[in-house]
Amino acid sequence: MPLFRRTYHSYTDEALMQAIAQRQERAFAELYERYSTRMYRFFFRMLQRDVARAEDLTQELFLKIIEKPHLFNPEKRFRTWVYTLATNLCRNEFRRPPLPEPEPVDIWANELPDMPEPDWLETRLRQQIAMLPDAQRQCFVLRYQEGLTVPEISEILNCPEGTVKSRLHHAIRQLRTQLAGTYF
Repeated sequence: MPLFRRTYHSYTDEALMQAIAQRQERAFAELYERYSTRMYRFFFRMLQRDVARAEDLTQELFLKIIEKPHLFNPEKRFRTWVYTLATNLCRNEFRRPPLPEPEPVDIWANELPDMPEPDWLETRLRQQIAMLPDAQRQCFVLRYQEGLTVPEISEILNCPEGTVKSRLHHAIRQLRTQLAGTYF
């Protein structure tokens, strides 16, 4: 047993990938600890909050990392690369079943409906995000739920920044339209 055990807490993500390429198991454990929850959360959001599918894709993502660390270019940012892998896994995942339509509100009724509970509003927003076209949903989740920048999203999705901005604009406009009646 070595006198001094190597610790990977201070390593950058990119340095961890180089250590993983050299089959250093503890480096993988550190990377997994840093990213597993984040990637699970990303899959969970992208796959209509399906726990089983999110868990499966999280495992599949980390299997790809451990089986093929040589595919990572150390001159690039790991965060962008891992989200690219995750986005590609989502693209390959089977199509989601349609969500049930929300009940219509009678706008001509004499009484205004009660203000919805905050949980209901959050549920409604999640449903509407899930109903966005795939490209718009990917951009929206990466930007507003994962906190990535437009240039990072552009690199992940392999499309121009203008396309990302356009998809975000259309996603927000569609969400605004769909949620407009929620408060009234």
